[in-house]
Amino acid sequence: MSQTVLLVTTMSGAENCAAAIGRQLGLSVEVAENRRVALAALRRREYGVLVLDESLVDADPAGAEVLWQQAGLAVPIQVNLGISGCNRVLREVRAALQRRERELSLAMRAAAQIMEGEMNTTLTGILLQTQLAMDEPTLSAGTVVKLRQVLELASKLREQLRTPPVVVI
Repeated sequence: MSQTVLLVTTMSGAENCAAAIGRQLGLSVEVAENRRVALAALRRREYGVLVLDESLVDADPAGAEVLWQQAGLAVPIQVNLGISGCNRVLREVRAALQRRERELSLAMRAAAQIMEGEMNTTLTGILLQTQLAMDEPTLSAGTVVKLRQVLELASKLREQLRTPPVVVI
């Protein structure tokens, strides 16, 4: 996931604020001076955070809505840069990135649990059907050997699923 911040504002000195945020958080921060430039930037790449100056939202609510819609997976932040200092923006961006990491971690765990449940259900079906097939009296010796191999592989896979995976983010 991108850890780049897009700061959309017409405020003079925005580059200084962007540089301070970049230094403090070790991130790349890009400044877009209007909606058109911001939309072009959002089309070019994915951002971790989209900071939109409230003055732009007040001046063009429909344009701001277009930016929110085009933000993709970027965490949206709306801040009044005329009132708030760069330190407030820094805190907001830091909090947004931390929230994004928590949400991503929770989503990954939920997806893993769903997949594990589905795989266990399928595996149970394979194990059951294989055992039932092996009980058929008309099976050749070669087929029984192959079914035992399927049974062993499925059992091994089930054991691997029981071992909790190590997730590195």
